[in-house]
Amino acid sequence: MSDEGTARGPDLAKGVPSVTLDEGKMLAGHVGADAVMIARVSGKLYAIGAECTHYHGPLAEGLLKNGAVRCPWHHACFSLTTGEAVGAPAFDPVACYVVEETDGKITVGTKLAPKSETSPSPIGVNRVVIVGGGAGGFAAAEMLRRLGYIGDLTVFSADRDAPYDRPNCSKDFLSGDAPAEWMPLRDAAFYKENKIDLRLKTTVASFDTQAKTVILESGESHAYDVLILATGAEPQRPPIPGLDGDKTVLLRSLEDAEALSNAAGTAKIVAVVGASFIGLEAAAALVKRGLKVHVIAPEDVPFEKLLGATVGRWVKDLHESKGVDFHLGAKVQNHADGALHLDTGDRVEADVVVLGVGVRPRTGLAEAAGLTVDKGVVVDDRLRAAANVYALGDIARYPDHISGELIRVEHWVHAQRQGQHVARTIMGEDKPYTDVPFFWSAHYDAAIHYDGHVEAFDRSEIEGSVAAYDATISYEKSGRRLAVATLNRDLASLEAEAAMEPDDG
Repeated sequence: MSDEGTARGPDLAKGVPSVTLDEGKMLAGHVGADAVMIARVSGKLYAIGAECTHYHGPLAEGLLKNGAVRCPWHHACFSLTTGEAVGAPAFDPVACYVVEETDGKITVGTKLAPKSETSPSPIGVNRVVIVGGGAGGFAAAEMLRRLGYIGDLTVFSADRDAPYDRPNCSKDFLSGDAPAEWMPLRDAAFYKENKIDLRLKTTVASFDTQAKTVILESGESHAYDVLILATGAEPQRPPIPGLDGDKTVLLRSLEDAEALSNAAGTAKIVAVVGASFIGLEAAAALVKRGLKVHVIAPEDVPFEKLLGATVGRWVKDLHESKGVDFHLGAKVQNHADGALHLDTGDRVEADVVVLGVGVRPRTGLAEAAGLTVDKGVVVDDRLRAAANVYALGDIARYPDHISGELIRVEHWVHAQRQGQHVARTIMGEDKPYTDVPFFWSAHYDAAIHYDGHVEAFDRSEIEGSVAAYDATISYEKSGRRLAVATLNRDLASLEAEAAMEPDDG
């Protein structure tokens, strides 16, 4: 991820020939110092900021659909008409510009005033309480205020920090490439200006759906009209002797990432237990910091269950080319005398141990309150778990329009999209949730993009070359394509996402 780039391409203020912009196409250029792109859709011209407001991805290299453009990097979505960030992970809008076409020439003029589309607050909803200050909780709160909700809005978060860019905890922040100021999704002034009562380091003990109250661990009671559960997931700590000391680090929160970063500052060797996405992203980040890294996992090929053996071996080869030592088909028996002792008889010395063996959804609150819990909090296609109660993100098990099954998805962008959907539902929109799950996983200078969801596939098909880092991999179950992974094919990832969406978009 990079800082904002300088404006490139043609000077759109001077204009470009009309023939350079075909129907359904985009062109990036600049107006003064501003990066601007133009698009022609259904015969109409649009001019908006050319860089995604998430991490400055090049929008003109993305995808046009349903009056919006999607960023090729992390699939944020912007309205061509208003510039609004209508789909996470971006929240800030891009600018819109006057655009004209005369005498065979397209010219971009002045920047337009920001547009906003709000709705009146729903009748009877004066108090919204959100439990959880992660991706989904933040997105719900931000969208509620953006849409014009004026009632009380309280977010209870057990986290130490205000909502932040969690994926970076195992990526650029851990490697040292992302400064601390990149991490918060919003500064403190945002919550004050938008009257969002954010309570950090606050644990919710229970809630009562009949009394419509939330009880804090301190004993305080808070009434709600609508309750949003966004409690997320917690990393698992395997019951292995010795893996509970101060040299063993879990990696979930920003606080965890800071602790690991500090520990890595004096360490020389790190052992990562578990070849999960978090585990291997952390391995890559720590290699970038100059540490020797060992990865220990019971499987023979990383990611084989989700991505297949070919992609898994490519990931392994990539890490090994950077100096990572794998101990696969092995389990840790104990940690003693500065080393991990494996069931293979091997001994792996390590100054720091990182646990990356997966997470479990935090469903205890929901279960204690009598909500239906079955591999997650069961919700309907509007993400409702009960009357006036919604569940989203890592805990929500919802009906998937692609497979027809109940699924639970542990992806950052997906949680944000669900939070935005719940906010729109509260504000009166009545549509099922049909966003296609998407995540990306970064390993050194390579990344995997993944659209859809399948827990076990019975057929995969590779188009291109995995070894050459140029491929599209489709995953099927019972003859239906349920997921697609891409390597260095950003547009193909967007197209796969769009193809899995219902016909109405």
